[in-house]
Amino acid sequence: MATAGSAAVRRVVRAAVDHVRAAVRRERRDADLGAGRAEAASAAPVVAGPGGPAAGHRLAGRLSLGVTALMAAASATGLAWRGLYRDAPANAATFRAYDLGSLTVATPLLAGAMVRARRGSARAHVLWAGMLVYVVYTYAYYVFGAAFNALFLAHVVLLVLAAVALVLLLRSLDVGALVSAARARTPVRTVGVVLGALAASLGGMWAWFSLRFATTGAPPPEGLLLQPAPIGHLGYAMDLSTLVPAYATASVLLWRRRPWGHVLGGVLLVASAVIQVNYMLALAFQAREGLPGATAFDPQEPYIAATITVAAALLLAGLRSQPRPTHAGGPVTRAREPRVA
Repeated sequence: MATAGSAAVRRVVRAAVDHVRAAVRRERRDADLGAGRAEAASAAPVVAGPGGPAAGHRLAGRLSLGVTALMAAASATGLAWRGLYRDAPANAATFRAYDLGSLTVATPLLAGAMVRARRGSARAHVLWAGMLVYVVYTYAYYVFGAAFNALFLAHVVLLVLAAVALVLLLRSLDVGALVSAARARTPVRTVGVVLGALAASLGGMWAWFSLRFATTGAPPPEGLLLQPAPIGHLGYAMDLSTLVPAYATASVLLWRRRPWGHVLGGVLLVASAVIQVNYMLALAFQAREGLPGATAFDPQEPYIAATITVAAALLLAGLRSQPRPTHAGGPVTRAREPRVA
């Protein structure tokens, strides 16, 4: 009987030990799973959940890698091959200046933003999207404004890849989670005023010259940057159809403290800051070529560029580097858009 009792005790003890071990294993497994979820949330806190948005975000990353590599190659080729652009001398100098800006400024910014975005940086996602906007805007000039050249197909591919990547990236973002990282003291309305001023000044100037031409036949005046046809007309069309309405929309959304205003405003200002660099480079390139009427420096440009850069920096600085997930212990889900504080 004693032997039977000892055996029973051993069975009970063994069962208890096994039960404890199983419980410990379950706790460890749950802890590992929770850590993995937390790591995923911190790695991509602004991506709107699994499935379609996350897949779109990954595809946007792959396409953007292609954009980065192709932009670097095309820009380097344009700088090294002086006879590539078979355009008017002023336009050829402008395209080569844009190549320098794309190679030395845009490419490193895009590559760096993508690296930081993989670590979950909210600022990097805005910078990434902004550089894609820069690529779409800039290479539209190459595709629609340049004479046919050996890199035509490369420029078309850059334009298309960047446009698709931009749409996928913006669709994949959980704007509510991203803007939850916004600091309360971010001067969103001040930045909104800057964007509104850009829309009013650029749109008003181009609209005035266009209406004057329609009523009097007086051609639009030549700016400091020489832009023979078709670049001058394309510049009016690009700005009035893209930048002006985008600036105005972002201005209104920021004034109303909408999350998309923070994102759209940051994206546009980042792109515009690099576009201003290209403008200054183009002035210098045209003057170096000794073109009649070329001016190496625009005295108003430092103030314009500084205003745009400071406004972009204010919005980016207003985002914490790591936004808070929309709910703990699981993947970030798409949230309703709160107002920016």
